[in-house]
Amino acid sequence: MKGYLITKLLDGPDELVLRTDLSPAEPEQEEVQVRVVAAGLNFFDILQIQGKYQWKPPLPFICGSEWSGIILRSTVPEFKPGDPVFGSSHSLAEIITAKAQNVRHIPKGMSFEQAAAFYVTYPTSYAGLIVRGQLKAGEYCLIHAAGGGVGLAAVQIAKALGAIVIATAGSAEKLAVAKANGADFIINYRDKDWTDQVKKVTRGHGADVVYDPVGLVEESTRCIAWNGRIVVIGFAKGTFEKLPTNRILLKNISIVGLHFGAYSNFEPETIQSTWKGLYEIFAEGKLNPVVYSKIFNLETVPQAMNALASRETFGKVIVKVSNDHKSDSKL
Repeated sequence: MKGYLITKLLDGPDELVLRTDLSPAEPEQEEVQVRVVAAGLNFFDILQIQGKYQWKPPLPFICGSEWSGIILRSTVPEFKPGDPVFGSSHSLAEIITAKAQNVRHIPKGMSFEQAAAFYVTYPTSYAGLIVRGQLKAGEYCLIHAAGGGVGLAAVQIAKALGAIVIATAGSAEKLAVAKANGADFIINYRDKDWTDQVKKVTRGHGADVVYDPVGLVEESTRCIAWNGRIVVIGFAKGTFEKLPTNRILLKNISIVGLHFGAYSNFEPETIQSTWKGLYEIFAEGKLNPVVYSKIFNLETVPQAMNALASRETFGKVIVKVSNDHKSDSKL
């Protein structure tokens, strides 16, 4: 079968080599074997092949982390051959295995492409805004990198909760996408006065919740409200910040982190409540996973990762792995 097997750490996506001689792994107990239809790319996939991500799988490993597909074999009763599913495990190969606890049935009305864009970004955004950020209806929610995968998910979720959404991004195209997905206000964070613009649209109140997958915490403390909450999601900017802690004290604000995957070890009940909440919002028609306009394939994964790294994409970058099913048709 075809796939990307990482046998040594790479300098970047250009060093990826598509193998055609791989053998599918047999599912062990509590695992399923899946024919991958579509795979979603995340920024941390690029870091992982370089050994720069906090979770470092032992070599060798199939790269990628998120997928949708069809069950081929199952060792658990809740999944049967032929079931359309989505989940998280190494994904950039034609056939993969995954722990059953990291797999879910694709809900009615969702395409394979959308499902490949759902498993990582939407629970992250839901838990970030609701569990950690305690976002409430009517509050101002400032979402950075709102044109990306987790950012757009956060825009849709915050809007569904009844928040007033302020979206930031670095280009007019991404801001337009955020606006089309429910943002009430859009601001280019490349503008030198973007924090002043946040104060202006909130009429001096400031943002009650800041959702930050970029690394804009320090600047966000300048436009946050009294009792505001900053949720640290990631560091796409590539650096870790040093903060003026006096602002944390003077504005009575909280800065909290989110490592959603760790809930499986420490609070598994939070994972279940998160998925329950997401399914309810999706069933109400308030969530619509956004797929980047260009669909890649296994042969063009290096180009897909480079496009993601250069921030020229919006929504979730999708790799079509199998032609056995129409990935864009909804179930």
